[in-house]
Amino acid sequence: MDVRQLRYLVALADELNFTRAAAREHIAQPALSQQIRRLEDELGLPVVERTTRQVAITDAGELLVARARRILAELEAATDELLAVKGMERGRVRVGTMHTMGPVDVSLVLAIFHERHRGIELTVREEASEELAELLRYDELDLAFLSVTERVESHGIGLHQLVLEELVVLLPVAHRFARRRGLTIAELASEEFISFREGARLRELLWSAARSAGFEPNVKLESNESGRIRRLVSRGMGVAILPRSDAEAPGAEVAVAALTDPPLARDITLAWREGRRHPPAVAEFLALARETFRDQSGEEDRTVAAAGVASDGRRSAHGRAASS
Repeated sequence: MDVRQLRYLVALADELNFTRAAAREHIAQPALSQQIRRLEDELGLPVVERTTRQVAITDAGELLVARARRILAELEAATDELLAVKGMERGRVRVGTMHTMGPVDVSLVLAIFHERHRGIELTVREEASEELAELLRYDELDLAFLSVTERVESHGIGLHQLVLEELVVLLPVAHRFARRRGLTIAELASEEFISFREGARLRELLWSAARSAGFEPNVKLESNESGRIRRLVSRGMGVAILPRSDAEAPGAEVAVAALTDPPLARDITLAWREGRRHPPAVAEFLALARETFRDQSGEEDRTVAAAGVASDGRRSAHGRAASS
C-alpha cells in the first residue's frame, strides 16, 4: 500500500466513476484501475464493487477511505509546513459555510487572505451545519462556519463562536399580525410557512418549537436561500422564521416581529477538527477569521462554552444554539 494508491482510492470514493477519478488525478483510467486492483490484492479484500453501470465502495473500502483522508491530510500538512519556510508560496485552504451567514461576511476574510497570500488556493463549499461538521471530521474541509447543534458539539470538533443573533418572524406587510411587535409560536399555528429544506437546523427548530406548542407547521414552500424566503414572504406566500440580520437587511419589504415564546437564537461559529495539526495556511486563515469577525462585532473573544445559549435561545449550561 502506498500513498499514490490511497490518493486514487479517495478520488474514486469522491467521484464513484473510474474515468472521472482518473481525470482528477491526471492519469489514464486503466492505470488507476490497475492500482486499485493491486491495492485489493495486497489487502486481500475488495474495496470497490464494479458493475457495468456504477461503482460503489465496499464496507472495507469505506473504512480505508476514512483513514486515507487523514493520512493524506497529514502529509499535506507536513508539506505545507515545510513550504512555510518559503513564505507560504503554496498551499490550500478549504472552507465550509452555511447557506445563510447573516452578519458574517465570509467574502471579506477570503479577500484579505487572498491579498496577503495569492499562492494559496481557496475553495468554499456551502452545506447545512451538520454536513459541514461531518466534512470536517473526514478532513474534506479545513475550517467551517456553522451553527452548533447537539451532534455538531461532539466528536472532536473545535468551536469558536463569532456571532449570536435572534431569530424573528417575517410576515407580509398586509398580514393581520404585521403591526405586532412580538408573537408567540402558538399564534402562528394556522399560518402557512416558508421554510428551509429538511436537514437544515432552522427548519428543525421551527418544527420543535411548533410541536411544543401543540401543532405541526404547514410548510408550503422550501428554500435554502434566506433572500428568496424573504421575497416569497413579501409576496404573501406565507410567513417565515429567519435571523434578524436577514430580516432587516436591504431587500424585499416585510413586517418583522420578535418571537417571544419561545425566544430563539442562532450562532455562527468557526469550527475545525480537534487533534489535527493545521498547515500554516489553515492556521493563518483561522487566526485571521477570528480577528476579523471579533473586530466587526465589537465583542470580546468568546467560546461556545462561555456563550451558554440554548437551542431555544435561552441561556443554558450546555452552550447550544440554533443552526441553519
